[in-house]
Amino acid sequence: MNIREAKEEIKKSVEICLDKNEFGEYAIPASKQRPIFMAGPPGIGKNAVMQQIASELDIALVSCSMAHHTRQSAFGRFVIESRDYGGKKTAVSEYTMSEIIVSIYRVMQDSGKREGILFLDEINCIPDTMAPAIKQFLQYKTLGNRRVPEGWAVVTAGSLPQYNKAVKEFDVSSMDHVKRMDIREDFAVWKLYACQQGVHAAVLTFLEINPRCFFTIRSAEGGMQYATARGWEDLSTAMHLYERKGYEIHKKLIGQYITEAETAEAFAGYYDLYRKCGQEYAIKDILSGKISREMLERSQRAKREERFAVLGLLMERLGEGLQRAISREQSLRMAAGALSSIENTIRDEKIPISLLIQEQTDGFRKQLRERTAANCMMEREREEYFAAIRMLEEYEAYPETKDCKKDFEKIKKQFGRVKKQHENQIGQVKSMQESAFSFLHKAWGNQEELIGLLRVIVDEVEKTGSSWSEFLL
Repeated sequence: MNIREAKEEIKKSVEICLDKNEFGEYAIPASKQRPIFMAGPPGIGKNAVMQQIASELDIALVSCSMAHHTRQSAFGRFVIESRDYGGKKTAVSEYTMSEIIVSIYRVMQDSGKREGILFLDEINCIPDTMAPAIKQFLQYKTLGNRRVPEGWAVVTAGSLPQYNKAVKEFDVSSMDHVKRMDIREDFAVWKLYACQQGVHAAVLTFLEINPRCFFTIRSAEGGMQYATARGWEDLSTAMHLYERKGYEIHKKLIGQYITEAETAEAFAGYYDLYRKCGQEYAIKDILSGKISREMLERSQRAKREERFAVLGLLMERLGEGLQRAISREQSLRMAAGALSSIENTIRDEKIPISLLIQEQTDGFRKQLRERTAANCMMEREREEYFAAIRMLEEYEAYPETKDCKKDFEKIKKQFGRVKKQHENQIGQVKSMQESAFSFLHKAWGNQEELIGLLRVIVDEVEKTGSSWSEFLL
């Protein structure tokens, strides 16, 4: 299965593990809950999927790589304790608490969330001395002499032998206690994820032309060379930051993330073309519907790679507008909910509006701290929280009178103006979308590979949380 299918299956399995009966007990006892074992190539998004699931289910997440643990840190250190048995002191061997179990309790304490996912990566790349204890863990969910707390689903992942020489094959008895999922790389699925995450348009369009470059691992004279989904996403992040600071993006930088030499060289050449098209095509004019005859004729003469470069530039500008609009709408929804709550609780006109707003901002900050501590806060969500808090803080600083209701009406009117401004900005984004599609039709007709990719960008970005709907306030 691909990573998206795996995500849906894991999410369902976690929900089932956390399901409770009418007595408040977990419907499936912890002893009967099978850990999940994902087996697949490196860098295809296993860690990212776990954070997405935790965010969507609003539960905590503890992740660690078993390849980096020692026996003592994973299962506890050996100690001698004195116990009284039948009136006689006896020395017994015990273990301190596993650092992994400690991490779970620490997250529970800091976040206030009692349920979550324990994700153990590279579980089949452990030293031989840890293998028996890991087999026991897969069957009984215990690390050392401590059990994973109730309400915590266990998900594990491992490498395939062709990608990691340290892989240990588990026997049938051990594997019969887990739910195994074999995952493969899939560019079509990653492309949808990449659109939502704002991966650089040059990366997306290059891989659309060269899908074979998406995932490669091969042996070369100087060692292993590879290109992975993780490498492309991390390169994209670096490219965004380099461009923002005006730094040159060269082959050496690309090779730090994409070590497969031919792929790195090909992308470096494509990126040069991408930047050249950015200088020679008036992208801003295209998105405002101003297409000169000269620009249209040049577009029609362009070869395939140049067409995709121009498409990428349109996607880049349009995607930024879509992402900003969606993020702004979510923060407006949060602020609207806070103001509605204030309006419903206004009873005593002697209570200053600033105090009521402060109570709401404190609530947002508390949620932000707890979800951050629980490791289930996506970066986009964090930015939306900060934007909502800043908006409420501006209202909190408004001059106040003795009439609480009138003060609140002033804030409502200001919020209405902000909402109207947002609606106008949405209209501009929609106009840009229409202009982009119109240009593609005029320049290159009904080329589905070009129009289809732009449509994917629009659809996937809008799926991140916006329906352009009306607010309740």
